[in-house]
Amino acid sequence: MSDSIKITGITATGFHGVYTEERVKGQKFVVDVKLTLELKGIADDLAKTVNYADVAHLVVRHITGEPVNLIETVAEAIADEVLKDFPLVKKVKVKVHKPEAPINVEFADVVVQVEKER
Repeated sequence: MSDSIKITGITATGFHGVYTEERVKGQKFVVDVKLTLELKGIADDLAKTVNYADVAHLVVRHITGEPVNLIETVAEAIADEVLKDFPLVKKVKVKVHKPEAPINVEFADVVVQVEKER
């Protein structure tokens, strides 16, 4: 199956991280989501696909929600909830970007990717 919906660059401030400063100050997190599902024959009917606005709101809830130590945990929680809440999704890929991670060298981004399927 190669049909998919991608939502890229979902951005919000979260307080995830292992360091106290991350938990107090917060930082920008960016999430990309790819949903794999069957799109043939949807006949312009929203009920036969996934409302990507609902997925984006789910992602923001996880970014801004209860802090956790690892972005791996954030990615996995998003993937699990997408599969739970959207039964038409057969596979989900979640990338969590932490471009302001506390690393003492120059870098462009830190990204964790999780893929789950039914």
